[in-house]
Order: sequence, then structure tokens, then C-alpha cells
Amino acid sequence: MKAKFYWMIATLIVTTMILSGCQGQTPASTASPSPSNSNQSQTFDWKRYQGQEITLLLDEHPWTEGLRPLVKEFEDQTGIKVNVQAFAEDLYYDKAELALRSDKPVADVFFLSMDSVGYAQWQANLLTPLTPYINDPGMTSPDYDLADFPDGFRVGASYPLNDPKSQLYGIPITFETYILFYNKDLVNKYLGGQAPQTMQELIADAKKITEAGNGEVFGSVVRGIRSDTIMDTFTGVIFDSWGSDPTPLPYNLWFDGDWKKPRFTDPRIVEGLSNYAALMKYGPPNIQSIDWNDANQLFSQGKVAFYVDASLFGPDFENPASSTVAGKVGYMPLPKTDKGSMTGHWMWGLGIPANSAHKEAAWYFIQWATSKQVDPRIGTKTGGATRLSTWNNPIYSQTLNPEYVTAVQTAMKTSRPTGVFFEGWKEIGMMVVDAVQEIYAGKPADQACAELQNKALQVVK
Repeated sequence: MKAKFYWMIATLIVTTMILSGCQGQTPASTASPSPSNSNQSQTFDWKRYQGQEITLLLDEHPWTEGLRPLVKEFEDQTGIKVNVQAFAEDLYYDKAELALRSDKPVADVFFLSMDSVGYAQWQANLLTPLTPYINDPGMTSPDYDLADFPDGFRVGASYPLNDPKSQLYGIPITFETYILFYNKDLVNKYLGGQAPQTMQELIADAKKITEAGNGEVFGSVVRGIRSDTIMDTFTGVIFDSWGSDPTPLPYNLWFDGDWKKPRFTDPRIVEGLSNYAALMKYGPPNIQSIDWNDANQLFSQGKVAFYVDASLFGPDFENPASSTVAGKVGYMPLPKTDKGSMTGHWMWGLGIPANSAHKEAAWYFIQWATSKQVDPRIGTKTGGATRLSTWNNPIYSQTLNPEYVTAVQTAMKTSRPTGVFFEGWKEIGMMVVDAVQEIYAGKPADQACAELQNKALQVVK
């Protein structure tokens, strides 16, 4: 949840995890912090900042849910008091933007969107570089092991882009890739137990179940709300039609190596958008008002057979306290097209606002929360742990559905970033959303994408 997922004031929110190939301008000021009360000769001490109080500004996310029971452990270990302020996703982005731009300190740690949003925040000098803390043995525990986070994860918050002197501005905490969830009971009842293996089979099966469900059960659900927040899921589905051809950043699949060359009429994009609209068509009649939380609820209540969205929802579906389908969920990568099975990914991280009054204590919290000891415990709530070692840690892996673990790990092999780094992308992104809405309403996909192409050309002139 993101993933994720509302445009911030004066920022872009198009998602990506790996920023290789993008170019950016260095902000006017890139001064590194000078950690107080520490130097290169000091020994790391968890109690160094005891007595301080820090404020966490967080998205109300499964990661936050996993963190809450552990906060006291950090307070006991460090003597640092933690004030948690968490907001629903539709409020979080605005809260974060206001906090980062405030003349007075508001937060010390915040959920960093490791994509074009984080990049825009860096450009505006709103972030604190973490590299100086990481390189200081007096500030970072010797067992932290930054290399345990994949390069592709870390590069998502390393600025300037593609610069050997770039610094890290965020530590990844959870990622998502886009997969298919399915209700095994409904597949058994309506499809003889045979789950779809291709995208066209998925659409046909969704249609069959919706027609037989008498308004009580539906074949599919996806995010259908008119919002740019669904662009990541769109992109994941389109990747499934795209195949293995490159989608280099900053352009991704939407531009042909030049901002003046949008390619919305590419047959693969037309097919992907058409497939998404078809999944909307065989969903509930109010699909155009459904966001991820509504879709999750419908799937958890056993009212939907198929659901394409972020992998991190998986652990919640296995919680009998909140899900009637616990133990009855199937997981698989996106059903293949004639191009294979492809998908996309996105991630959250933790960062420190440039206006924080307690940067050092904030870094202590971040390194604790993302440590090898804590990451597996919080990761059981997200199913998207970001440390390589966590996936081999039984605390993490044995608490998750083995089928889920396999599906996510398989999807990761063909997953790619979903983001675009273009100042006009917000406007164009909404045009993409509108095109899908039009296809859902009955307009031929070729026509909708041709009109989208012409509108995009006007924006990029």
C-alpha cells in the first residue's frame, strides 16, 4: 500500500524501486550532516542519545503494524523516547510534504517513497543524507551490514542519480511486486479446481464466475478508482504484455528513449490496458469506486475469485482474525501472455527530514528498525522484507504461506521498476487512467490509446 499511492503537493508520485538510467540535477545544497557527539574513533553505543525524543511520521501500513509492538524494545535498548504518528494513506503524503517543508521541526523519521517522490524531495533539499552516519563507526553498529540490502533496492534512494559520489537518503523497509491472488474455494466451485495459466484464461474465468455468481460472487477485483494511485498496478499488468524488451529509466515503457516520443499506441501497451479494463469489467458493479482497501476487503470476505495487486497484501489474507479466506488463498505470478510472465515492483523506505531536530537519534532508530534482528520480525507483517538474509531466516519464512513465498520470489525474477521521471508525468498518468476508464465503458482500446497518444504529445511539446 504503497503501497503508495497518492500524489503529494508539488511532487510526483510515480513509483519505482531501481533508478538506474535516470539523470538528475544536483540540488543547490548537498551538505552532509556532521553527526554530533560522535567521531571516527568512538565506539558505537546504543545509549549515546538516551533522553532524547523522536517523532515518527508513518503511513498506516502493515510495516507500521509490525513495528508498533516492538517500539518499547527500542526505547529500552536506547533510552530514546518514540512518538508514533501514523496516518491513512490518503492523508499521509500531504502530511509528509507539509512536515518536510515546515519552518519548524515536525518529524525525525518518515516513510520515504523510494521513487520520483523521494527524488523530488531530494531535489528540494528536504532530505538528510544517511551515508555519513553509515560510514561513521561511532554512529552505526558494526553488525549493520548495508550490503545485505540488494544494490537495486539501495539505488532507489541514492542521489545524485548515477553518480559515483551519490549518497544514500533512505533505507528500504518493504517492497511489493504485483501478483495474482485467487480464492481456491471459488476456483474449485466454478472452474473445477483449475486456476488460469494465461492472462486470457484469467479474463475468461473471471467472466464465467461473475455471470454465475448472481451478484453475490464476482470473478475479479482490481483497483478501479479514477486516481493516479493505480498506475503502479497498471504498469505491472502492462509489463506482462510487454515481454523481455528493455524499459529503461527514466522513460520506462511509456516513452521511446525521448520525452517527445510517447508510445501509447504500441500494441503491447494497448493490450495491457485492455486486459486491465477487462478485469474491471468482470468485477463488482461499483468497481470505479474501489481502491486497494475496498478490494482487499472484498477478497478477504470471499466475494471475489481473482485479485491482481501488491504482493504485500498476502500475509493479511492468511490472518483468520480479519480474513474469512485464510488457508484458502492461492498465489501465483501474473498469468502469462504470449510474451511470458512479467510484472513490476515498488518500495517504501525510511528517511530523515532535513529539518529534523534529532537526526542522530533518528538514525539510531532507522538502523535498529532495519537491522538483521528486527527486519524479519516486522517483515512477517508485510511479506516484503528487504534484507537478503531475512528470506533465509525462519522467523520470517516459516510464518508465511510457502506458496506465497514461491510466487513472490518467482515474480521478483521478472519484475522491473514501475516509475517514470518526468515533470509532466502526473498529468499524463491521469490520462492513462482515463483511457482505461473509457475502455471499461466500451470504447475500443485502439481508439482510446490513439486519443491518449495525441493528448500526451500535447503535454510533452
